[in-house]
Amino acid sequence: MSQTSRVVVLVRHGETEWTKSKQHTGRQDIPLTEAGRREADLLRHRLTAWPFTRVLVSPMSRARDTCALAGLGDRAEVRPDLMEWDYGAYEGRTRADILRERPEWNLWRDGCPQGETAEQVGVRADRIVSELRGIEGDVVIFAHGHFLRVLAARWVHAVPAFGERLALSTASVSVLGREHAAEVIWLWNDLSHLTPGG
Repeated sequence: MSQTSRVVVLVRHGETEWTKSKQHTGRQDIPLTEAGRREADLLRHRLTAWPFTRVLVSPMSRARDTCALAGLGDRAEVRPDLMEWDYGAYEGRTRADILRERPEWNLWRDGCPQGETAEQVGVRADRIVSELRGIEGDVVIFAHGHFLRVLAARWVHAVPAFGERLALSTASVSVLGREHAAEVIWLWNDLSHLTPGG
């Protein structure tokens, strides 16, 4: 981002049936559950008063619907680079299921057969970071758990696999920005808008 830019707000989409069951959800277009729609609606009060210069969103319906329910759908700009990690042969499978056949498997180190590695996701994240650097003012991004974790890692100049250390809940709000000359994470995985009085 330029020196005049302020923050980048990251919003993970609301709950889906596959996030509930912990299935890897990359390119399958799984819709929000009713609970996920309620989560997204609770984002509205938190986000609509924010003077965002741009609203960027993944093409997947779970991200676009979260954006729309949060009151920003009319301003959304779809970016294919914001799609979730391509899990390839592991799409729809749980980590526990995968570990039964590959006990040493780690998504962040090994990637997915017929899918992406952390480094490949990092290349997409770097393109988004480059775009963000050219935007003045605040930006909000609606996307997916693993991708947003990689994006945050690349924002602070860490390797993509650093995202393994950045857990992210559905409908969470995180904030990236700058302090002096450094890119920083100001807020991570905040869910206060989902609780009464939050």
